[in-house]
Amino acid sequence: MARIYPLFSSSRGNATYIGSQKEGILIDAGVSCKRLFEAFDRCGLEVSAVKAIFITHEHSDHVGGLSVFTKRTGIPVYARGKTLQCLLNSGFVNSKYYEINSSIEAAGMEITPFDTPHDAVQSCGYRIITPEGKTCAVCTDLGHVTSEVEKNLNGCGLVMLESNYDEKMLRCGSYPEYLKSRIRSKHGHLSNSDCAKQLRNLVENGTTRIILAHLSQENNTPQTAAQTAVSGLEGFVRDRDYLLEVAPVETMGKCVVF
Repeated sequence: MARIYPLFSSSRGNATYIGSQKEGILIDAGVSCKRLFEAFDRCGLEVSAVKAIFITHEHSDHVGGLSVFTKRTGIPVYARGKTLQCLLNSGFVNSKYYEINSSIEAAGMEITPFDTPHDAVQSCGYRIITPEGKTCAVCTDLGHVTSEVEKNLNGCGLVMLESNYDEKMLRCGSYPEYLKSRIRSKHGHLSNSDCAKQLRNLVENGTTRIILAHLSQENNTPQTAAQTAVSGLEGFVRDRDYLLEVAPVETMGKCVVF
């Protein structure tokens, strides 16, 4: 039975484990090695269960702990070509590494990258098919939903999707204007309302489990993101037609089974 553990999720650090208690994959390693080990222990998981690390892009909140973590564990790293080169140039990888351009197998699962529009060298999300045939996707750090993103999210039973900011909170907040413009640009982050629009399409196409992720701690709240999502899914009943979770800033050991 496949499970997804949002270990860390915010603008300050991201890491997600997908798989079973015996084996799985880690998507991103954006917090320290020490905190990653502590999170696995909190979830009742062994770090040795991680068979591969898949990186979405090179920003520090996604790779901050990668150097020490790979040095200590030797777990292989997969990333898109330009991202991988950036990581190697910066000394972030201390284990075997592989460029990923199409579907590969790891921990008994099929993992497929897809491009996401973000201000990184080659940002991507991942679509995963488990040994039982269950499908999920992890998609954060995108300024808008492209046709490629939509194609890879549709049909997934579970989707972890960015719901980064509330438009009013960002507009009225303390960030300088250049940063506000970056966040709401086509290569920035996905707003609560844009996330909600995509969620309606997903639920209409069979998605039953939703995890809102990568929430800004300055321009959003879990309650605001969840309420926007529920409002966008008017006509569907939460906990009957779909399950909705908000990924915590740091795990307390909870997972979502799919």
